[in-house]
Amino acid sequence: MTGYNNLFIGIGSINLTNYTIKINEQEFEFPCEEGDTILRAGLRAGLGLPYECNSGGCGSCKIEILNGEVDDVWEDAPGLSPRDIKKGRKLSCQCIPTSDCEIKVRLNHDAMPMHKPIKSTASLYKINRLTDDMAEFCFKTEHPARFEPGQFALLDFPNVVGSRGYSMSNLPNEQGEWHFIIKKMPGGSASTKLFENYKEGDEIVLDGPYGLAFLKPEIPRDIVCVGGGSGLSPEMSIIKAAAKDERLNDRNIYLFYGGRTPKDICTTALIEGDASLKARVINYNAVSDIEAAEAAGWDGAVGFIHELVAKTLGDKMPQHEFYFCGPPPMTDALTRLLVMDYKVPMEQIHYDRFY
Repeated sequence: MTGYNNLFIGIGSINLTNYTIKINEQEFEFPCEEGDTILRAGLRAGLGLPYECNSGGCGSCKIEILNGEVDDVWEDAPGLSPRDIKKGRKLSCQCIPTSDCEIKVRLNHDAMPMHKPIKSTASLYKINRLTDDMAEFCFKTEHPARFEPGQFALLDFPNVVGSRGYSMSNLPNEQGEWHFIIKKMPGGSASTKLFENYKEGDEIVLDGPYGLAFLKPEIPRDIVCVGGGSGLSPEMSIIKAAAKDERLNDRNIYLFYGGRTPKDICTTALIEGDASLKARVINYNAVSDIEAAEAAGWDGAVGFIHELVAKTLGDKMPQHEFYFCGPPPMTDALTRLLVMDYKVPMEQIHYDRFY
């Protein structure tokens, strides 16, 4: 199930039109099946098209359409500035071709997929409740779940416009199991549907894996994972993989997780319930709501999670490899802290920008 003709499994995509996408001034061209975006099709073909969020927010996947026609999935996507629009730039993650196309883009070797993304039907087989508004949703596909710890998949919900990116919380496996720790967001159409309508046996369209912020076990530095909200999901996958990788036996593994109130903190139970994590992972938690912390008798750290990272690691920050995921204010604050205050090189910082 790794050939291109088998990349769409179990979703009824039969006899669809293929368009050819040619990259200007290069020898590369690739097929794009009807309804697929240029970005996803390029990654399915094994090409290193630049991207991060794959959902229109970050702007990393800008291209120019030199010839051909496309439909914009999200014309007002925040990843495009007024200047980009004036210059005719597009987001490859939002462009669905309606004809053969020629595009201008600079390929990125680092974005070449280690596992070509597969679009298929996934069946929900278990829901693990973690907090009042966060749960681990466990899906299964007919094909193996091959991904790197820290990557994400795109889920498509009936009657919900646009795909939603959720990171896997489990490890790659041959059984086709894909687990996602998801937080129910106020007003979130996708997460609300999952929490209120989905039950065991229900199906969803799963497309993945994607993402570049995955574990690099060959790097000889201690590992620091930082998460907030649903950002816990990829960090759980990373620490699970790191705890089992013999190359990292002499490395420290840190998990920092922040929530608004003590009720949002579930990492202690997750780590205590896994023998390999309990033996290896050093866990720190912080809550940001002072009143809620006092009311609950919380005796842990109070404040933002990036502040706890700084307090704990201090001037030793440049000696670590950082992986993080969470709300944009958290990732922005942590990036500024690492780069500007502690001079951590950007190549030691790994995160996918979701907006």
